[in-house]
Amino acid sequence: MKDGELTYDDFLRRLDIQDVLIDAGYCQNRRDGLRYPSYVRIGSDGRRIRGDKFIVTQQGRCCFQPPHQKVYNIISFIKEHPQLFAEYSAGMAPDRLVNLVCNRLLNHPIENREARIIRPARDIRPFDIGNYDLHRFDPQDRATQKKFYPYFKSRGIDLYTQYAFHRNFCLATKKRDDGLRYTNLAFPMTLPKDPEKTVGFEERGRARADGSSSYEDYAQGSNMDEGVWIASPAGTPLAEAKHVYWFESAYDAMAYYQLHRDRNRELDKAVFVSTSNFPSTKQMRGVLEQTIPARQHICFNSSTAWHDSAWKLEREIYCTVRDAIEQTPERKPYLDSIPDGQDLTEGEYYLLPKGGLQESCKWFDSEWEEAMSMRSSRLCAPEDVQDQIDTMNRCYREYREKLREFLGIDREHDVDFTREEPDYRHKSWNGQLLAEQRREESVGQRQEREESAEEERQTRLGR
Repeated sequence: MKDGELTYDDFLRRLDIQDVLIDAGYCQNRRDGLRYPSYVRIGSDGRRIRGDKFIVTQQGRCCFQPPHQKVYNIISFIKEHPQLFAEYSAGMAPDRLVNLVCNRLLNHPIENREARIIRPARDIRPFDIGNYDLHRFDPQDRATQKKFYPYFKSRGIDLYTQYAFHRNFCLATKKRDDGLRYTNLAFPMTLPKDPEKTVGFEERGRARADGSSSYEDYAQGSNMDEGVWIASPAGTPLAEAKHVYWFESAYDAMAYYQLHRDRNRELDKAVFVSTSNFPSTKQMRGVLEQTIPARQHICFNSSTAWHDSAWKLEREIYCTVRDAIEQTPERKPYLDSIPDGQDLTEGEYYLLPKGGLQESCKWFDSEWEEAMSMRSSRLCAPEDVQDQIDTMNRCYREYREKLREFLGIDREHDVDFTREEPDYRHKSWNGQLLAEQRREESVGQRQEREESAEEERQTRLGR
């Protein structure tokens, strides 16, 4: 660190979360009072954007966004909401953004670095699977399976999992123009609307001698804008899926399956999707258009960048459901009031029909405010807080049911998703799988040593 540079400790000590919220475009909501200050955003029409609200806690050091329980300080808020700040540009390192924003707020000049621009390669021919020699995994032929060992061993992917996904990977060998041949583990990428057409490979190389990861990329010419890896142990077609699981990579999808298969037997019938990189709009829409009745499980990695991707996918889910609603004259004013990429509940409540639905919305809002106030005060007994949360949830279910009836959608075609992340100690599902295997191995070795010591002790006593 250079002399005079400010650290994260400086930022946390000298800045208030309210300074950051205001800089991000929020203003204080005076109606909530000063005991638990809240900040909201105002739309271009001068009205509050419903559902976009942060409540300040811990004497101004942190905030949270109801109904979510995650608490942000100034550092984590900036990292997980980069698009709210003027300094942000696509691909910027989160730590760089924090430094720029916080130094500006503290009126502390910081060295400006020019961003590196990597120009895309030109004249890349479209992907053609005919340019590859393919080696398949045959569950009935042990000889075909051995060649996959170096690729899956270092990742902790066992044979049972390989059997489950054997239709959805292969070894792909390509001959270069200079005569050299190279082979990678390939996960075929297809178009959601045309699953028989392979438009690219998600590629992984052999592990290095020390066991570390080697080549991780996708085949030249792959259609990364639309193509996705789609797999199901039971061979469930995408359009018939009841559960869709989203991942960064096929390795992570297989690791998740291996971690959860014994506790969730329905995983065999589920469909697993890998975007092979940060998901594009066309990738997300392509899958969602085929699977909107299914429950979407967003299982991206736990890094900040992938949190942003999860947020984008949620927006696409909301948009897909909304686009399917018939806009009758009665519904149009309310639908038009819903901000882009927001849930069906985020429209202006006064545009809902009176005599039941509008009142149900206000009732839920009232119970939600009470639950959030009780939880953030830390003055209420946990069981009382839980009782209030249960009441809030009952109100929400009633409100949601009436809203679906008004908008003409059934429960099956309503928004249905959940977010799942690896254990907080790990950034990826594959990392979690490897860590659990190491722990099990360590426990096994310890037990073996203890048993050996006990046998030796018993032997000595028996002399």
